[in-house]
Amino acid sequence: MEQKIHTTQDGKTVVVLAPTGRLDITTAWQFRLKLQECIAKISPYIVVNLSQVNFIDSSGLTSLVAGMRDADKVNGSFRICNVHPEAKLVFEVTMMDSVFEIFGTEEQALESVYRGIAS
Repeated sequence: MEQKIHTTQDGKTVVVLAPTGRLDITTAWQFRLKLQECIAKISPYIVVNLSQVNFIDSSGLTSLVAGMRDADKVNGSFRICNVHPEAKLVFEVTMMDSVFEIFGTEEQALESVYRGIAS
């Protein structure tokens, strides 16, 4: 899983996580732990880039929801971007596309975080 750190002009840190492959029952717990670690130790501002995730099951969605809740609890933010076309259907069928803030590109998601931090 790739992890990148971005810093805003006012010094706030935004973490971009990019898991790869499948986000399912065998990998979701590791991803969940990584989200918890990033939120607790690095920054409550999270962007998850799903461009390299071609399959998400209910466990994967649960880890994303838990990450969003963890970020919200500490007044952070949680954005998703670049949802792989094969995984996008899961978000639509479960109506999670209306729960998460989903952006087409990583840059759009980061801009949204920056705007939220600035306001």
